[in-house]
Amino acid sequence: MDFTDTAKNAKEASLKIAGLNTEIKNEALSAIADAIETHKTEIFTANKLDLENAQLLVEEGKLAKSTFNRLKLDENKMRDMIQGVRDIANLDDPVGKILLKRELDKDLILEKVSCPIGVLGIIFEARPDVISQISSLAIKSSNAVILKGGKESINTNKKIMEIMNNALKQIEGFPQDVVQQVFTHDDISQMLKCDEYINLIIPRGGNKLVQYIKDNTNIPVLGHASGICHIFVDKDADIDDAIRIVVDAKTQYPSACNAVETLLIHKDFNKKDELLAALQLEEIKLELNPDDWATEYGDRILSVKIVDNIEQAIAHINKYGSGHTDSIITNDLNNAERFMNEVDSAGVYHNASTRFADGFRYGFGAEVGISTNKTHARGPVGLEGLTIYKYKLHGKGQIVDDYAKGTKQFHHRDI
Repeated sequence: MDFTDTAKNAKEASLKIAGLNTEIKNEALSAIADAIETHKTEIFTANKLDLENAQLLVEEGKLAKSTFNRLKLDENKMRDMIQGVRDIANLDDPVGKILLKRELDKDLILEKVSCPIGVLGIIFEARPDVISQISSLAIKSSNAVILKGGKESINTNKKIMEIMNNALKQIEGFPQDVVQQVFTHDDISQMLKCDEYINLIIPRGGNKLVQYIKDNTNIPVLGHASGICHIFVDKDADIDDAIRIVVDAKTQYPSACNAVETLLIHKDFNKKDELLAALQLEEIKLELNPDDWATEYGDRILSVKIVDNIEQAIAHINKYGSGHTDSIITNDLNNAERFMNEVDSAGVYHNASTRFADGFRYGFGAEVGISTNKTHARGPVGLEGLTIYKYKLHGKGQIVDDYAKGTKQFHHRDI
């Protein structure tokens, strides 16, 4: 099928799902979760084939080890993938919420109401669990979605999509073509040109992918180009907290975009040697004088810098950070508040690991990605980030001319 036809079908589907009630959407999500659980052995088989092919690419230097790690599906990821779909079904419907209700004049009522964005174009690398996450979020928020995964996960992607769409076909009243998938590089090029039908592009991948998309489309793009996350250990930080938090932020999943990449330490923190020694015991390679302070390692490597004060730490983060997630470890509440107010990032933490920057951990059920944009959605983007709003005006024959001439007046009263 030509991509334009795919996009047209998605647009038509988006108009149909926009009017779908919550019960049918939740029934669809439950069916997807059940189907994935029933057919998980088939998914593992497809994933094994992708892993075998990807391992050859790693050995040839054509695929990063971090990408390979994201590709692998195991029982834990499968469990989380299934539970993520069920969690989304249990969340409140984000569509149709009244965000504002205002009486402009007697019998002239304005409402601001949440509504779906329309058609989402999702371009992602590796992680096949993205398909179920984003498809479920799109369904619950009444959007249609076109997914383009990386070629390294093509067998897993096809199998998951096949299972999901077979499940959706069994739901009475659920429209066709809400969830579609494309496969070629040319499809990406066509997607980026398809502003007539696609309302939002969401890339999930490395810097090059995201930057390429931003440079080659007029469609709004929601995402982040890199995850340069920082932790600042203040002078009166607790050493045990510092060790636990930094180790978790660097080693719990080093290739994640919310893993810490730079450690800033106050010059007067008197246990910095103990902290650095503890990190090395965890097999973390410390870069004390890196060539580039904006490197996303995606590995057990950590840039380290000693700073004179909190001002210098904040300035460094705002200069070299990616606006993703940054944390301060301190017992000084004033410094914590200052850090969280002045660091210009989507997530600012106090005494907590940067790895908490995640839609599932925020209680969003799942996420379509992390946004460092300053638009309608920022940070982990869940259901609410996939809605926009419209204004509904209820009147009884009013006309503007009466107000222009002064025979009637607005009184703008929130109700």
